[in-house]
Amino acid sequence: MKKNQDFKTLCVHAGELKDEQHGGAISPLYMSSSYAYNDVKISQYPRYFNTPNQRGVAEKIASIEGAKAGLLFGSGMAAISTALLSHLKSGDHVIFQDDLYGGTRNFILHEFPKYNIEFSFTAGLEVTDFENEYKNNTKGFYIETPSNPSLKIVNIKAICDLAKKTGVWTMIDNTFASPVNQNPISLGTDIVIHSATKYLGGHSDICAGVVLGSKSTIDRVFSSAKNLGGSLSEYTVWLLERSIKTLFIRVQAQNNNAKLIADFLENESWVERVYYPGLKSHPNHNIAKMQMKGFGGMLSFDLISEIDSKKFLLGLNLIKPTISLAGIESTALSPSLTSHSLLTENERLSQGITLQMIRLSAGIESIDDLKNDLLQSIKKQN
Repeated sequence: MKKNQDFKTLCVHAGELKDEQHGGAISPLYMSSSYAYNDVKISQYPRYFNTPNQRGVAEKIASIEGAKAGLLFGSGMAAISTALLSHLKSGDHVIFQDDLYGGTRNFILHEFPKYNIEFSFTAGLEVTDFENEYKNNTKGFYIETPSNPSLKIVNIKAICDLAKKTGVWTMIDNTFASPVNQNPISLGTDIVIHSATKYLGGHSDICAGVVLGSKSTIDRVFSSAKNLGGSLSEYTVWLLERSIKTLFIRVQAQNNNAKLIADFLENESWVERVYYPGLKSHPNHNIAKMQMKGFGGMLSFDLISEIDSKKFLLGLNLIKPTISLAGIESTALSPSLTSHSLLTENERLSQGITLQMIRLSAGIESIDDLKNDLLQSIKKQN
């Protein structure tokens, strides 16, 4: 593909495989788990992340994220854990922002001590909060912006500038934003991670992850990945390519719906607070506007204390009260009971996550139908 091609064109055509035998319009699916030895450095094999479909889709995602290379994984957590373990060893120290996806935080708390890897969580999200945790053995900064589920915003460029100054690497979970809305590599980030189960997959029917960066970075990740074994099946890879072809138009529709829902909720008496970086009331709206091309399809809100959050979720008819996010259908859940349930109550409260918080993933349905569904569920509570 030409490097100067538009994002929308890259979504459709980058990394596609040619059907030389039949001339089909889409990439053929190569299901084989065994390939002929062809005197290359590492022969094609699913666990080596280098079969035809794996290589093609990794190239596609790297193209739209502005990276040189990428590796596909069986889940977002496989991508996160492998990326971290490939860049850390016993005695190293890494700094994490305090507001993180619950699965990532649980991995850090339960697995890092086994490897004697030191870690710190920041007290806040400013550059000074990372500076305050820096040690002589610090190797990297890990951030997630917008964060899950509070939609907090970290200044990516400022953190990357600090990393370069101190000689450490930067790693970001870009899942909530998606490559449509935010490209951290252009802001100086070394390693970008996505749970491809979410926006890249987009149809609530696959589980996948991806790590992106320079060629040398991905070589380093691969050196651990081939041993940890978190590769992705060829059929799932093929489905992921199918999904990315429509990534731009899906996310644009989700951006629009999320902003309209956030505006609507901000004026409702049964809502205590709305968390969405596209709102001027968001404390870091200006930073989001500076580093994001769109504000995303995710938002959270706190119900007033008089509303039973569980009954509210179960009262929804159109919006599905299900786990996960970013599908073309709108979904909602309680982070306290799902995505962040592995944290202690004190850890959740320190991040502002209460039972009254609802995380909503905007789909592509009619905005009027979505608003009406929220209202009818509230009426049931009276």
